[in-house]
Amino acid sequence: MEIAGYIAAIFVGLVLGLIGAGGAILTVPIMVYLMDIDPVLATVYSLFIVGTTTLIGSFSYVKNGLVSFKTSLAFAIPSLISIFMTRKFLLPSIPDILYSSGEFVLTKNHFVLFFFAIIMLLSSISMIFGNVKEKETGSEMTGKEIFTLVFYGLFVGVVTGLVGAGGGFLIVPALVFFAKVPVKAAVGTSLLIIAINSLTGFAGDLMGEYIIDWKLLIVFLGFAIAGIFLGSYLTKFISGKSIKKSFGWFVLIMGIYIIIRELNSF
Repeated sequence: MEIAGYIAAIFVGLVLGLIGAGGAILTVPIMVYLMDIDPVLATVYSLFIVGTTTLIGSFSYVKNGLVSFKTSLAFAIPSLISIFMTRKFLLPSIPDILYSSGEFVLTKNHFVLFFFAIIMLLSSISMIFGNVKEKETGSEMTGKEIFTLVFYGLFVGVVTGLVGAGGGFLIVPALVFFAKVPVKAAVGTSLLIIAINSLTGFAGDLMGEYIIDWKLLIVFLGFAIAGIFLGSYLTKFISGKSIKKSFGWFVLIMGIYIIIRELNSF
């Protein structure tokens, strides 16, 4: 199954290269179900994979001037605070057994996977039906919009901290509606924010008690990076919009599969 996991890593990078986001949300399921990694440790690995791949994916956007560094920092700072608090205090405070009654036992691992599946379902709906329209750009944000953007940053940090996913499907609309960033620039800015959040979260985990299998992590990353370059090449021939919707349906099916599988484990 480990070989299948590495092959799937190519798909993670492929999707990222094709649509600029999305592939990273598959990292945790791949780690858990194909690489046989503990779900909580899988979120640690995912932070590294997500952070590194999105950082690489953001380079082309930076080159084309489609990244707002000022907005990246404004969004990333509250996100980093909530990521740190989530990884340092919230996640470790969740007991290994949340609830038990007779033969029914709800564990911390079940909770992480259920929560991740919900994020996948929300992400899939965003990719299938989402059609983000820009508000008028060039005007200053109101106090209410600034507060909302900060709140979004805090919320995205909690999501990233809990499940190791970047939350791009939440970040892009927030940047468009509240920071008044054009859609293409919002995608590039989102990738940079995800990279900052994920790699910072992973750096914090390195100071914890997690035992990292660096060989597995680096090999997995290598395959994912290969997928990024392949996906970037294929963008010349494939419509990004059609790929996004197709991948959205795939993520929807995966999210439902995780829920069904975990329910059957009780």
